[in-house]
Amino acid sequence: MATINFGGVDETVVTREEFPLSKALDVLKDEVIAVIGYGVQGPGQALNMKDNGFNVIVGQRKDSPSWEKALEDGWVEGETLFSIEEAAERGTIIANLLSDAGQIALWPTIKERLKPGKTLYFSHGFGITFKEQTSIVPPADVDVILVAPKGSGTSLRRLFVSGGGLNSSFAVFQDASGKAYEKAVAMGIGVGSGYLFETDFKKEVYSDLTGERGVLMGALAGIIEAQYQVLRERGHSPSEAFNETVEELTQSLVPLVAENGMDWMYANCSVTAQRGALDWKGKFKDATLPVLNELYDSVESGKEAERTIQRGSTPGYRKELEAELKELRDSELWQTGATVRKLRSKAK
Repeated sequence: MATINFGGVDETVVTREEFPLSKALDVLKDEVIAVIGYGVQGPGQALNMKDNGFNVIVGQRKDSPSWEKALEDGWVEGETLFSIEEAAERGTIIANLLSDAGQIALWPTIKERLKPGKTLYFSHGFGITFKEQTSIVPPADVDVILVAPKGSGTSLRRLFVSGGGLNSSFAVFQDASGKAYEKAVAMGIGVGSGYLFETDFKKEVYSDLTGERGVLMGALAGIIEAQYQVLRERGHSPSEAFNETVEELTQSLVPLVAENGMDWMYANCSVTAQRGALDWKGKFKDATLPVLNELYDSVESGKEAERTIQRGSTPGYRKELEAELKELRDSELWQTGATVRKLRSKAK
């Protein structure tokens, strides 16, 4: 454990120096980690833990696309790849990495196999926090822990393979064994976290839902569409509007902010850009603060969870989703983006 100062606030974090992989392996040496679900987070976490030397098996519905992906990734049917039911039966740590809707639908199956002394692991606090809507209430004689990588499973795997790590939060909801905290940290190291910071299930899901709907995806997509529209309506070409809105952001500025911080990026651009950014950022902050507070209130009240569950459980949701994504994909903005990416790849 290390105390690190983040912007003037001391926080306790866990790094791989204080809690090395060797210690994580020792903590979990007698555990069979059953990764249930091989969709978004499952592949990255399962493969990273396997490569790190943990005893990992995968549970997935047979003959599904995810089952085929698991086979392609090297999991062997009957040895390390099983049905969800059998994997949950075999596992001493059940890593429930199904979608939120999948967790609700399969909770009776998972709960039935949560024998005393087992550990239930999540990477999202949704099911536990909104138990009134999900009915996910673990038995009292199991540990319930969480490790939430701050990014996609694809990024988690890519950074791990390149020798890096994605930062993760971790939490303990229920400590039946007296060892849940240590297990959570060991799992966090095992999946390839850069460093770990402690949270709780409620804070994890509140921040996650706000972030996804806000800066990370919803707000980002919305402001991109708005700026692109303004430039096009003012006579700029699709290529110019896209490059000034998306390409420069993703290919140049965001990587610089990630590497050096916003202040460094400001200091290393033209005076015109510096003044424009500094003079206008306050207006955007003032404009979006009410929206973000409204968003957080909606998350905290459970309305976002209710909407997610209702939409996700609708029989025709997949078709509706594809129609929405097709509208995005076919828009001038993102058709221009596809062309720009092709031209970028040809230049390499």
